[in-house]
Amino acid sequence: MTADPLLSALASRARVQAHARTTACRCGVSATLADRPDGTVVRHADTVAKAHAPATPLPELTLRLTAAARLPGILLPPLGPTPVELHGRPVTFWPYGIPVDPQDPDAAPWEEAATLLARLHRTPAPVAGLPPMRGPAKAARAVSRLRTTAAGHPATAPVLRAWATLPAWARAETPMPDTTTLCHGDLHLGQLVRHPAPDGAWLLIDVDDLGHGVAAWDLARPAAWYACGLLPPDEWARFLTAYRAARGPAVPADSDPWPALDVPARALSVQTAARAVAKAVEEGRSLDEVEDAVVDACDRMGRVPPELADGPAK
Repeated sequence: MTADPLLSALASRARVQAHARTTACRCGVSATLADRPDGTVVRHADTVAKAHAPATPLPELTLRLTAAARLPGILLPPLGPTPVELHGRPVTFWPYGIPVDPQDPDAAPWEEAATLLARLHRTPAPVAGLPPMRGPAKAARAVSRLRTTAAGHPATAPVLRAWATLPAWARAETPMPDTTTLCHGDLHLGQLVRHPAPDGAWLLIDVDDLGHGVAAWDLARPAAWYACGLLPPDEWARFLTAYRAARGPAVPADSDPWPALDVPARALSVQTAARAVAKAVEEGRSLDEVEDAVVDACDRMGRVPPELADGPAK
C-alpha cells in the first residue's frame, strides 16, 4: 500500500469528524501535517486525524487516550475514547491546536513546556494499567536502525561507543528505575499546541509514548541540546527555572541538576545522532553542521562514562 490511499482515507475521516463537530465547516482542502512511518497526520478545518504506527498495540494506545482525556489542562484531549482502524493502522481524532512557530524562536514557550511537564510529573496516573513510557525503547530502535543502515559510516562508531556507556535501563534492556511517575516520553517544542478554546493555553500533544518512567527523560532533549551547544544557555535556564518553580520532581529544587539529567541527556544525544547518521546515509549526503555537533558530543560522551561525568559532556 502506498501512502496516497491512507492520506485520502484520513482526509475523508477528518472531514466527517469536522462536520460532526460543527455545521459551520467551510469544507476547504484537507492539509497533510505529517507523513512518516510512525505517524501520518491530516487536518480538516478544526479536526485532526492521526494514523499511528502500524505495530502500535491497540490496548496500550487506548489507555493512553483515556489518560489524555482525563488530564485536561495538561494534555490535549482526544475527540474519541478508542482508535479506529484504517488501512491496517490505528487512527485517532483530535481538535486542531496552533503549533509553536519555528520561525520565531524568541517566542518559544519554554516556560509553558516546563510547567506542563512539572504538572504532569506530579499527577498520579489517571487510569490503571498505563504502560511504561517509551523513551528508552525509541532510543534503542534508533540505534538498531543505525546498525542496520550505516554500519560502515565513520560517525557510527562514536555513536555506538556512547550508547555502550549507558546503563541497561536507558538502553531499554531492563525496566526503568522509576515505575510510578507519569511521563510524556518524547518532549520537544513540536509537542505543544495552543488550543483556541477555552482560553488559548498551551497543551502537550502526542500520547504515543505516555506512561510511567524516569521523569528526567522528559527534560533530556533540551538538556542534550544545551550540552551539545545547540540550545542557548539562557533558553535552557528559562526551561529549568520554570520546571523547578512548578515543583517538578525530576531534578533537585536548588542543587546541581546534572546527576539526574546526565544519563537521559546522553541517551537522547545518541538517539538524535543515530537518526541523523542513518538518515544521511539513506539520503546519500554528508552530515550537516548540527548533525556533526551531535555526533561530536557522542564522541566526547564515549570517552567519559556517566558515573565519572561532572556536568554536561561539552
